[in-house]
Amino acid sequence: MIPHSITAFFPAYNDAGTIGDLVITAMQTLSQITPNYEVLVVNDGSTDHTAKILNELAYRHPRLRVIHHDRNRGYGAALRTGFANARKEWVFYTDGDGQYNPRELLRLVRAVRENVDVVNGYKIFRSDPFHRAIIGRLYHYAVRLAFGFRLRDVDCDFRLIRRQVLESVPLESDTGVICLEMVKKFQDAGCRFVEVPVCHWHRVYGKSQFFQFRRLCRVAVHLMQLWYKLVIRRAHLQTEPTGSPSLQENANV
Repeated sequence: MIPHSITAFFPAYNDAGTIGDLVITAMQTLSQITPNYEVLVVNDGSTDHTAKILNELAYRHPRLRVIHHDRNRGYGAALRTGFANARKEWVFYTDGDGQYNPRELLRLVRAVRENVDVVNGYKIFRSDPFHRAIIGRLYHYAVRLAFGFRLRDVDCDFRLIRRQVLESVPLESDTGVICLEMVKKFQDAGCRFVEVPVCHWHRVYGKSQFFQFRRLCRVAVHLMQLWYKLVIRRAHLQTEPTGSPSLQENANV
């Protein structure tokens, strides 16, 4: 089953050194899949040359749409803006820092089936410094246990999602914990996942915003708040489902 139409979406923050190549690569890859595609970038208040590069690219490539946040609102806010503005049947997203190759979208597309809602990548190998790889592995096991995740790599931001699912499952987080919120809510809604191996590359431009003491402290607080809301209170399950009949059928399987 080949998707009829795809939005490829990148959240970007100070990614001037990588975002241009990602956009062009995404366009080349999408053209091999379907003629009905678009590329969307949300510039989350970058302070480098990201905005200038994106504006020049959008001028030259009508299939590219760029949305600029007036200030840095957070990774989750950038994702929610992108999801809300995607127009196509399927939505692919990955980060603007170039640690995943958009060409591997072809792998995700080959895994699409009629009863699949989310094609989720998982890292074959994590190309980060040793201490970050260890912290990432500990983080993965901790959140998998705390939230009851069934995915092997919940923290891999390389996903192909039916837009119908994004419209049916509201997301609220403005921070990086949106990935956990997303997978937990999709899982609890009965969405069908397929997992596909993808490569993870060294960062060639900029530096990670995650591995900073203050940010890690904030993430810990947000994690506890999200865990209480989704696991203890189960607030997202106390409202009437808004999904389509097919999504509700999946939820009952």
